[in-house]
Amino acid sequence: MLRKITQSELIEYAGVLVVLFVVFPLVLDNFRLSLVAKYLAFAFVAIGIVLSWGYGGMLSLGQGIFFGLGGYMMAMFLKLEASGKELPDFMVWSSTEELPWWWQPFHSFPATLLAILVLPALLAFILSYAVFKKRVSGVYFAIITMALALTLTVLLVGQQGYTGGANGITDFRTLLGASIISERGRTVLYFAESALLLLVMAATIFIIKSRLGKILIAVRDREDRVRFSGYDTAMVKAFAFSTGALFSALGGAMYSLQVGLITPTLVGAAASVEMVIYAAVGGRLSVVGAVYGALLVGWTKSLFSENFPTLWLFFMGGLFIFVVMAMPDGLAGVVGQLSIRRKKPAATKPAAEPKKQVKA
Repeated sequence: MLRKITQSELIEYAGVLVVLFVVFPLVLDNFRLSLVAKYLAFAFVAIGIVLSWGYGGMLSLGQGIFFGLGGYMMAMFLKLEASGKELPDFMVWSSTEELPWWWQPFHSFPATLLAILVLPALLAFILSYAVFKKRVSGVYFAIITMALALTLTVLLVGQQGYTGGANGITDFRTLLGASIISERGRTVLYFAESALLLLVMAATIFIIKSRLGKILIAVRDREDRVRFSGYDTAMVKAFAFSTGALFSALGGAMYSLQVGLITPTLVGAAASVEMVIYAAVGGRLSVVGAVYGALLVGWTKSLFSENFPTLWLFFMGGLFIFVVMAMPDGLAGVVGQLSIRRKKPAATKPAAEPKKQVKA
């Protein structure tokens, strides 16, 4: 059973559609549009965090794991396509003699898509279900995810011959023979990414409005009562977390296509905390807010890193502290409060009593 979608929610969703498909393509040049496409890759992650953190109460500081998995798997396909029958260049430099067996499936684009859709979500489900079954939650879950992100970063850097090491996987220019670095190719990728993002938004709203969404909110607020009612709360939370991991993997795959590289820095704890900031700024209970939060923080980050390269990290930390303290519901909460005030009827004066008629 689905809860009814309100008119304001439909307007917000339509607003994102108009901004992505009409406003940005008409207003921005190709370079700025490619930057927006880069920011939108993180919007996938922010939406997943809204689902798992905002509605499920599971704060993950390791979403970079799944973002990186999606990005690396797409990059592996693109690199193999660019290399042709030869080994990827970083493998040659590392004296790797033959392609590892686990690289072989990524010669196929359908197999790559299947891996991106299945492997990160499956890994997230197995890990989170095992943790939630032990009733680990709150800050302990956040620490576990951060530790996993740090571990994966070290693993990627250390395996130079298989992952490209600290430089990551770079230098690919085509997707199925079509250029992804030309202006036309980047424009096509932008519209494809925007369409996929709208589908992810619709899927998230569907989950939130469904019976599962009600149970997820109940688990967030009073997990003990839900458990006593006979529900497997670990299963519910693991489903939400793995769905968020799937969205993050899709974002990572789009990032590799848009930017043309993937590196271990996008997997670590610092990148994962930034991803939480995107959701926090937009509003951790707003799917639409997550998209605007990713765009706003991404644009601001680029602005500060260009003009203040040694201070922008302090800005990101200060922004997160400010949002948590001053705007706990993010931009969506501020907009909601303004909307309520505008709709609030003005106090009316009491009606004057009718004058008594004087008889002649």
